Amino acid sequence: MGKSKGSVMMKAVCYIFLLAGLLVILYPLFLTVITAFKTPAESAENFFALPSGLNFENFINVFQKGNAGLSFLNSFKVTVTSVALILITIPMCGYAIARSMDRSKYYRNIYYVLLIGIFVPFQVIMVPLVMYLGRMNLCSIPGLVIMHVTLASSQGVFLIVNYVKAVPRDLEEASYIDGCTTFSGYVKVVLPLIKPILATIMVLNVLWVWNDFQMPLLLLNRSPEMFTLPLFQYNFTGQYTNDYNMAFASFLVSMIPVLVIYAFAQKHIISGLTQGAVKS
Repeated sequence: MGKSKGSVMMKAVCYIFLLAGLLVILYPLFLTVITAFKTPAESAENFFALPSGLNFENFINVFQKGNAGLSFLNSFKVTVTSVALILITIPMCGYAIARSMDRSKYYRNIYYVLLIGIFVPFQVIMVPLVMYLGRMNLCSIPGLVIMHVTLASSQGVFLIVNYVKAVPRDLEEASYIDGCTTFSGYVKVVLPLIKPILATIMVLNVLWVWNDFQMPLLLLNRSPEMFTLPLFQYNFTGQYTNDYNMAFASFLVSMIPVLVIYAFAQKHIISGLTQGAVKS
């Protein structure tokens, strides 16, 4: 009876913590939605109150007065190009390391050097990064794409190597007997088997690249025509004025693509991480 009572208490505490976590996550989203539909006068009167009606003027102003369309296009180009290059290059690198590190010190050293990158904060490399990219005339959208692919390599290779190690070599050897080369065996046998971890890497990097503010601020701040959405939204906050309604309307617009992608791919994230953890 005592054990049952303790179990009930433990469940109640867990539910309280879960409910608190849910409120912490949902309340900022709630504020974003209601502020996006308010007029400036309503926000000035009470920032936390509900809007009197659905006011779409803020969304219209974001696209008419601002340069949201061009910034949205820049974010789309940077995200699609970066994630495509990440999904092409990092699995190849991870596969080569996973299949060769047991018999080659060279591949083991490459793996450990890449792992070190996970523990280096971006703030440490920020200044030399801007200096080097500036000297190479890469303070532009192509330079930003290159840096996204480079910085994603440490985490991506770590995930791929641990996942590929769990794929039986016998399947690849059987494909060689059937006439496959190393590359065609990788494409036809290995890639279909590691789809869950590829989906995980894709979603994690889409979320990161789409919402990244720091690197675009360092590399693309020379011209408004190169701004991505996070940089565009930053312009709604000035030294003396803050246009919260337009800012929150732009936040809501920028959240929609990410929420749609996450809704379709969330089961792959969970399966990719859990299967990788079990197999490794």
